[in-house]
Amino acid sequence: MPTLLLDVGTGARKASALLDGQPFTGTILLSHLHWDHVQGLPFFESGDHPDSQVTLRLPPQEDGADAESVLARMMSPPFFPIRPRNLRGNWTFDVLPPDAFSDGGFAVGAFRVVAREVPHKGGRTVGYRVTDGRSTIAYIPDHCPTELGPGPDGWGEYHPAVLELARNVDTLIHDAHLLPEELPTQASFGHAAADYAVELGRRAGAQRVALFHHRPDRSDEAIDQLVERFSSSEVAVLGAADGLELAL
Repeated sequence: MPTLLLDVGTGARKASALLDGQPFTGTILLSHLHWDHVQGLPFFESGDHPDSQVTLRLPPQEDGADAESVLARMMSPPFFPIRPRNLRGNWTFDVLPPDAFSDGGFAVGAFRVVAREVPHKGGRTVGYRVTDGRSTIAYIPDHCPTELGPGPDGWGEYHPAVLELARNVDTLIHDAHLLPEELPTQASFGHAAADYAVELGRRAGAQRVALFHHRPDRSDEAIDQLVERFSSSEVAVLGAADGLELAL
């Protein structure tokens, strides 16, 4: 049964199916607060359950606002009928602790989690490195490396924060919203090119790269073609998809 969720977009509804209707007992870590990463929160049935035990943490906010009040900006009347505090079960809302940004990270149930701030648009954003002592993933869903300059390939800088998160992981889940030719006109929205994600994985020694956060108008066929383009890469590449399960 899952005990750790990274972000709660609309896919959070499917996490309830994994729990077979049972209440969720565990932690939700948000990478940032853009709608596509949080709007599944009130529809996560296993969390909105009388017997749930949920700790939700998000990046410390630049204005110092507490976690619950920040979430209530998008989840409260007149935009939504209930507030975060009205979710059923036992919920705790907080920001990431200072230890999350230390070299050793912090404990989240059976996991150890390290957070690092990454460049993105419109609010503090972090990526996560998660290990259970046997397997390790890096989760960097929204990342705009071109904010730090063009880097050696023109796709953005391979900066210390993401190299540290991705170092020798079993799977790197990374923003692949754009193609290199789309960067000049669309990188300003805050995303990375798929080629950057693959090269980051290679530089960091990742075993596998999962291309993630596809453009909404990118067809399945186009994503398959994109993955095929990396068939000779030094690192294995796959296209993340709804319902995908990976064994680590």
